[in-house]
Amino acid sequence: MRWENPAAESAATPAVRSAAAPRHDRSPDAALFGADAVTTRTFDVPEFAGITFHEIRARTILDRVPGASRMPFEWTVNPYRGCAHACVYCFARRTHGHLGLDTGVGFDSRIVVKVNAPELLRRQLASPRWHGEHVAMGTDADCYQGAEDRYRLMPGLLTALRDRANPFSILTKGTLILRDLDLLKQSAEVTDVGVSVSVGFTDTELWRTVEPGAPAPQRRLDVVRALTAHGIGCGVLMAPVIPFLGDRPDQLRATVRAVAAAGATSVTPLVLHLRPGAREWFTAWLGRHHPHLVRRFERLYADGAYAPKWYQRRITRQVHDLAGEYGIGPGRVGMPRRLPPPGPVTEPAATGPGRLGLL
Repeated sequence: MRWENPAAESAATPAVRSAAAPRHDRSPDAALFGADAVTTRTFDVPEFAGITFHEIRARTILDRVPGASRMPFEWTVNPYRGCAHACVYCFARRTHGHLGLDTGVGFDSRIVVKVNAPELLRRQLASPRWHGEHVAMGTDADCYQGAEDRYRLMPGLLTALRDRANPFSILTKGTLILRDLDLLKQSAEVTDVGVSVSVGFTDTELWRTVEPGAPAPQRRLDVVRALTAHGIGCGVLMAPVIPFLGDRPDQLRATVRAVAAAGATSVTPLVLHLRPGAREWFTAWLGRHHPHLVRRFERLYADGAYAPKWYQRRITRQVHDLAGEYGIGPGRVGMPRRLPPPGPVTEPAATGPGRLGLL
């Protein structure tokens, strides 16, 4: 990743100051990115206790996905690095290592904020070298984590994509996405928009320990319900399905039943994968909370980051069978949808929300 020196004040700074009176400086954390390369802030409010924000000005915001990736998209936009959702299994932890930051507690508590993301995306989308490819957001760090409530980068990003009619998708655990409902509806009228919410399980005890900073699963399903009520079809990425902790038949059934009740257009299971960075952190957590499972996980993941194919197929088959039983089907992450063209306008008053149709 490449960085520039940040401006003395970002566009987000005035609103943040008035709300939280932050402390900020350029050292010693600036040394992490080179001399004078980052503005570091902390906020004296309970929701950001123990969290440090590193504000930087990125040189590029559109990132190409490596060719060997299993992801079904080629381009991503990630306005944040690190995530206060603090999911112990998060595969994106490795990205903090690339920046010289800790992939454990550091990933949860030191959030890199690309303060110039909206203006940069608008400029890159207007480049003659850009051909309107699909853009995926929320693929590394959640773009609707708590930091977004302060920095408000997503409205600018969504506006840039809408204005260019550029197709995009969002994956999130955050409820803050509902703040941008109008922008999502406007975008879906001119281009393909995909929204997926990540809900791997509905077990509240499991959630409290493996996703301590994320909204509760039921709150995420409320997001699905709200988006659907406003005509924006929303799929659920059932991820991760955690072996030995969240994969019992009754647990899978409870989750799929709740997903169906929320009105999701699809449910797509994804078994836990443990890449370097995440693997070490998850294993340490497992040793503290479920030491009797450490050896079982080591055997299951002995061949690498992914569970064996036979196990993945078993989970996929079970979830798809349950989805069929409850009247929903499988899907792809960020499956795009577009609002149908509006009918003839008979009066100047605003019409009600449109309905999304499957492509």
